[in-house]
Amino acid sequence: MKPMFKCMATAKRESMKKIIPVLVACGFATIASLQPLAAEELVREFSGERSAETADFEVDAPWLIDWRVNSDYADSMGFDVELVNAAMGDHAGRVVKTKRRGSGLRLVDEGGRFRFKVESALAYWTIKVIQLTPEEAEAYMPKGGGLP
Repeated sequence: MKPMFKCMATAKRESMKKIIPVLVACGFATIASLQPLAAEELVREFSGERSAETADFEVDAPWLIDWRVNSDYADSMGFDVELVNAAMGDHAGRVVKTKRRGSGLRLVDEGGRFRFKVESALAYWTIKVIQLTPEEAEAYMPKGGGLP
């Protein structure tokens, strides 16, 4: 007669053999769900420490402007970014105007050829142009039927 604890150990071993494939499958499913399904595409990235006009870039709607600004002189800095239609050189919209460190996103629903006009005082900055799919753009839109 075998001791009872050995039988229990054998039973546990057998049940573990059945559970391990399930745990492995769940682990792969979890890892797969962490991977991005859609691919935001970085179209261009600009950075600087003074005022400048960037090179032209071309992008389809919808797209995202991801800006960041920092300064060693927080009380004296200024940062102003304007979106410019490259073909005509006219104003297409203001991205940001601030006297504070910070970052932000601006969703643009118009494609074309553009450039940025950056006015920067005592600040260093980065601007990214990111191509989105319509599905990705929905994640950046306000929920609940618009603004009050």
